[in-house]
Amino acid sequence: MIHCVAIDDEPIALSILNEYCSRYGNIRLECFSSPDEGMRHILSSNPDIVFLDIELNSHNGIELARQLPRGTTLIFTTAYSEYALEGFNVNAVDFLHKPIFYPRFLQAMEKAVAWSAKEQNPREPTDTIALKAEHKTVIIALDSVTHIEAMDNYVKVFRRNLPTVISQITMKEMEAKLPPELFIRVHRSFIVSLKAIDRFSNRKIYVHGLSTPLPVGRTYNESFQNLYNVFRRNNI
Repeated sequence: MIHCVAIDDEPIALSILNEYCSRYGNIRLECFSSPDEGMRHILSSNPDIVFLDIELNSHNGIELARQLPRGTTLIFTTAYSEYALEGFNVNAVDFLHKPIFYPRFLQAMEKAVAWSAKEQNPREPTDTIALKAEHKTVIIALDSVTHIEAMDNYVKVFRRNLPTVISQITMKEMEAKLPPELFIRVHRSFIVSLKAIDRFSNRKIYVHGLSTPLPVGRTYNESFQNLYNVFRRNNI
């Protein structure tokens, strides 16, 4: 049974989350309209997943998130998109933009369940990847990567103050190698490091050191909304 807590001062929002959790199954959801009561319960019960509104009447959800127990999996629920960067800084795994629809809730829950399992069974973090380039294996530090561009059946990996690396691998294969908490695919031709993003709109992403913004593709707009609706995900 997955133990979840929701804090939101809108009764309708709590009702929708309760309905969605019931439909998902195997969830025990406790709802609080009072942030103070909700936080006291979270601190005493250590739930697996917390749904937290950002704009509360008496509190700021970003500040409440900083008080969550270590290892708590956090999903923000919000009608506001301007909190993206702050949201990622408090390690939210996802952002549900109101009005919340069940398919989007399901996507967030799958991500949260996977993240929660990883927190309970931590593995050695991956900070490098290996790619074949020019008949040799190149070890690439993920912190050095700013973005990745598709070139037919190749990818071009751009790195800070280091030469680019061209490898014969598809974007789908490349995406599978990258930790989703650090990288996001925003276009069929581009993957971006969250740490390299300077600023963004709903159609363009400005990457540190790159004069031309990268586009956000229509088919990847839903993924980008995770980033846009509270800049992300977490560990940035």
